[in-house]
Amino acid sequence: MRNVNGFYKERSNSRKRLAVRFVFLALIMVIAGLGTAGAAYGQSRESATAGGAYVWVGGAVSSYYLQYGGNKNLGFTGFVDADSVRRFGVETEGRWLDYRQTNNVHAETYLAGPRYHFNKGRFQPYLKGLAGIGSFNFPYNYAHGRYFVIAPGGGLDYRLSPRWAVRADGEYQYWPNFTFGTMTSEGISVGVRYLILR
Repeated sequence: MRNVNGFYKERSNSRKRLAVRFVFLALIMVIAGLGTAGAAYGQSRESATAGGAYVWVGGAVSSYYLQYGGNKNLGFTGFVDADSVRRFGVETEGRWLDYRQTNNVHAETYLAGPRYHFNKGRFQPYLKGLAGIGSFNFPYNYAHGRYFVIAPGGGLDYRLSPRWAVRADGEYQYWPNFTFGTMTSEGISVGVRYLILR
């Protein structure tokens, strides 16, 4: 029995490493694409409301309710926002709900999708529609599965300075192909973000 548990634990760790590499590679591709896009100039200068890209990176503390087993887990979220001044952008995020586990039940999600925002003074409300992969660990490490996840959400950023902002974010996750039927997850995250490219 110990060998079987060790095997599943090793597979779980290798999957986590693979997922983290995937998110890291996706973030590098987004940043590289935005960095090279600024070098492609046309014959006329951009107007005051056109063009321009902003890339933010950030982290947050998350509290989520998992419908399976009624678990309330805590964890961390890392995200990258690539925004334009035209209010549209892209968000990628990774969330690891590995704390306050009950019977080793925990989940990780790796999501990306469009984001709509607008500025009102120092406030920036936003809506997002993300999709991607969810990884779920069942009680007592008996099984581990990967599933498709859809996650609409939104939140509010408050700018502290030209480069720093604080964030409050809410998300509703829908796991349509979960092993025991559709599962939902919902929660909030609170954190900070930092402007790395303008």
